[in-house]
Amino acid sequence: MKCLILAGGFGTRLYPLTINKAKALFEYKGRPLLSHLVDKIPRGIDILVAINKKFEADFRRWQQGIARHTELCLEEASNDEQKKGAVSSLNLWVKQKCIAEDLLVIAGDNYFEFDLPHFIDIYNGKNTLVAVYDVGDKNKASHFGVIRLNGDRITEVDEKPAAPSTSLIATACYILPPRVFPRLAQYCSEDKQDNLGNFISYLVATEGVHSHTFTELWFDIGSEVAGLA
Repeated sequence: MKCLILAGGFGTRLYPLTINKAKALFEYKGRPLLSHLVDKIPRGIDILVAINKKFEADFRRWQQGIARHTELCLEEASNDEQKKGAVSSLNLWVKQKCIAEDLLVIAGDNYFEFDLPHFIDIYNGKNTLVAVYDVGDKNKASHFGVIRLNGDRITEVDEKPAAPSTSLIATACYILPPRVFPRLAQYCSEDKQDNLGNFISYLVATEGVHSHTFTELWFDIGSEVAGLA
């Protein structure tokens, strides 16, 4: 298994706070969010971090300050107009790094306290696995990908619905089996390159996607700062 942390966005929703700082490097409990994520990833899993050109120097300073080895994957984007989107970034690095094993994908602006090794142990090696969280409020859920379940199987992902049917949301923590990578490439070829939740919805419509619902603390820093969560 490899891990790809997606930290190449520009956080335009949070301007001016993110004009000069990447969301993944915002601090929580005195440390960058990215450092919290790296600490949770089991030893033995190679870590790739997708970054953009604008914040390259900041990420390299961060990289030098941590004990765990990480590989920075630099996208040649210096502004939001040049950025193709999170799904495109995922597809790019799957191809460029010739990833042929299971892939743990985490958005770099997330903070969570659930047991990541347990999440990995639940993965059956065949079906995409999504970490699911109950935000406890349908109004809050409307800012995320809202999930409907049948047991542990995801039956629907509704991205940022105006009237959510549940308060369960898909967090940006997934395990993708390598057999879905051709579907990822096909999805991107149809010019659908931005939202990870929409790609998960695409997988739900075409094959079985499983869930793991956790109750420990979770937030994404964009929603925290924007006052949505």
